[in-house]
Amino acid sequence: MEKSKDQEQDSRRAFLKKTAFACTGFPFLGGAMALPYYSHKPLNRSNMKIKSSKTSIIGAYGQWAGDLPGNPPKLSFRNGTWKKVEPWKKEASEKARELVAAPIIKRDTEVTVHRKYTYDGLEVEELSWQLSNGGRPTQAILLKPQGAKGKLPAILALHDHGGNKYFGKRKITRVSDEMHPMMVDHQKLYYSGRAWANDIAKMGYVVLVHDTFTFGSRRIKYQDIEGIPWGDCSVAGKSDQNPEEPANVEIYNQWASYHEHIMSKSLFCAGTTWPGVTLAEDRAALDVLFDRPDVDTGNIGCGGLSGGGLRTDYLAGLDPRIKCAVSVGFMSTWKDFALNKSYTHTWMTYTPLLPQFLDFPEILGLRVPLATMVLSNNEDDLYTLAEMKKADGILKAVYAKAGASEKYQGKFYEGNHKFDVEMQDDAFSWFNKWLK
Repeated sequence: MEKSKDQEQDSRRAFLKKTAFACTGFPFLGGAMALPYYSHKPLNRSNMKIKSSKTSIIGAYGQWAGDLPGNPPKLSFRNGTWKKVEPWKKEASEKARELVAAPIIKRDTEVTVHRKYTYDGLEVEELSWQLSNGGRPTQAILLKPQGAKGKLPAILALHDHGGNKYFGKRKITRVSDEMHPMMVDHQKLYYSGRAWANDIAKMGYVVLVHDTFTFGSRRIKYQDIEGIPWGDCSVAGKSDQNPEEPANVEIYNQWASYHEHIMSKSLFCAGTTWPGVTLAEDRAALDVLFDRPDVDTGNIGCGGLSGGGLRTDYLAGLDPRIKCAVSVGFMSTWKDFALNKSYTHTWMTYTPLLPQFLDFPEILGLRVPLATMVLSNNEDDLYTLAEMKKADGILKAVYAKAGASEKYQGKFYEGNHKFDVEMQDDAFSWFNKWLK
């Protein structure tokens, strides 16, 4: 019997909650990634296995498509072209930046401090700045230990995707005893009930958490949409009034998931990519940390789950100001996405043509020999375990060839898509090792 529309929506909500879709941090997760989205049915693992070389999520074209990039790709450090790391990094990074096509995005205003207060042993600042690519001002939360003096190492904490674009920075912070009930649930599901940005700040860091492109304060509002007269992305009958109501948040998040393909195609037509725009906004936030007198600019790290992990892969891979990176829940291969899992991921992931030159983990590997950790879950439905293991092997090979094996660590945990207490403790120890 065919499902009703309400039943399909219920299935989709259950699907999103189960799998923490970011982003990726996105990524990315910080990221839980968002499932696009195109399937409304809960995951059925038995239906997700590739049964033979002639079957895939793109049918019998899979084997051909999976072989297109070459193994290894043209600019991989693993092939015999480069003997030394620096010439490889120069050429590969230039090509990655060209294809990511991050636009020039500047702050049009100075950083505004709206409130300062203390909460649970932390000094809290509520900040905002206006970016040149439009939209409403970026809102951010800055945390540091109460009474801290002098310069401190810093972390750019990158929130996840989670199929939840209404929220951004609130996903990984707590600045009041009162929290939105959906954020209480979110932190319980993905973070063992912890606001991990707060916890790392208490260990002696300045931590900045900002809303990035299309999330939270940077989200698209219905009132600004024009020219979509029909279909799932139409805003007919939708209102920006009472946005904090859980029912309205769910309606918004579903609409925003459908809108991703429109945004991505429009960005391609404008000569950029979604990873490029997110990278540019995250770099603008990194600039905010660099401008602060209380930050030790030689010791800045970044990290996040899912969508936050995805953002870490691009930001840490392409901005050497990040001295220590922890990517959680967003690491696999382009082949995994191409043949098995692209339908589980946000459009924030994809840089056209880049797979011809670098496999996905090699984007993060561009930062070698800087400290890098990747944390993954064995039962993560966003990826296949074999390809996650392959990605870990690629990063190990890159760091070994560069003579920097001690600067990379990849770890696997039992369970589904998450950044739980055990994983957080390992991440915090890694930050402490390389930033203090």
